[in-house]
Amino acid sequence: MQAHHLSSGDLIADRRAGYARMLADASDFAAAAELMEQALELAPDWAAGWFLLGEYREKAGLSGDATQAFARVLELVKEDIFGASLKLAVLGERSQPDQPPVAYVEQLFDDYAGHFEEALVEKLDYKVPGRLATLIFAHTGEQLGHVVDLGCGTGLLGVELRGRTSALEGCDLSANMLAKAAEKGIYSHLTQADLSLGPNEPRLISAEWPAGRAEVVAAADVLMYLGDLTPVFKLAHTLLRAGRLFAFSVEALQADDGYRLQGSLRYAHGRSYIEALLKETGFELQASEELVIRMDAGAPINGFLFLARKR
Repeated sequence: MQAHHLSSGDLIADRRAGYARMLADASDFAAAAELMEQALELAPDWAAGWFLLGEYREKAGLSGDATQAFARVLELVKEDIFGASLKLAVLGERSQPDQPPVAYVEQLFDDYAGHFEEALVEKLDYKVPGRLATLIFAHTGEQLGHVVDLGCGTGLLGVELRGRTSALEGCDLSANMLAKAAEKGIYSHLTQADLSLGPNEPRLISAEWPAGRAEVVAAADVLMYLGDLTPVFKLAHTLLRAGRLFAFSVEALQADDGYRLQGSLRYAHGRSYIEALLKETGFELQASEELVIRMDAGAPINGFLFLARKR
């Protein structure tokens, strides 16, 4: 949770929440929850505080009490910028959603943009952009032509691809991420867009930006923020010229052929689910690779890279 969410408007409540965070940092989650309860007695309508209370209770093993806190967040913030509905799904109180709340994903990355590259590349050993670019280059000539970078973020994949493109488009849900990407000066065009809308996203398919314009469509480390990938696969198919390439990464779901919301609030996808969906949406699989895509809380996160050709 980011800093601008953390003030309750009550100095004493904020002080108690600060002590609670110190206890949580020391892994004393039960004591942290007790202090957050005291803070919320002073600021009962503080949505971010209720979310923190839910997290502390969850980590303390008090899942029943955690669900009450997350439900209170949803009462206070209908647009669900905190992802409380996802927490309730992980805890078994709701069915798994096919997509996360758009407002949650947008807020998450707006908040993350300022330190995204430092956190992901320098601290979490993030590998996807370089490895995905290598996979693309292995199946193309010297020049990639027109490339669309879906969920471009701050432009990490764009940096890897730009030297071989005739045009490089980027799109992202987060305006702050797009601002960081623009600073790199590598994109021909940047657009704020919701990938969960698929080809129905008007900012990606229009008279000015027609279907069938791309030689490569790429999506690096973005599909784990979508559950059902049908809309984005259809979008990639619509953007591509016939016979051209769709390259992307997912977090690996080893035990299932579908997709599953994880405790991280990201989705993992099974290999057979991806392969079946590619076939269904008009692609032929060209190559795939399994790798550790980054670290998370000291543990490796396994993922898949896929390269498919539009039929």
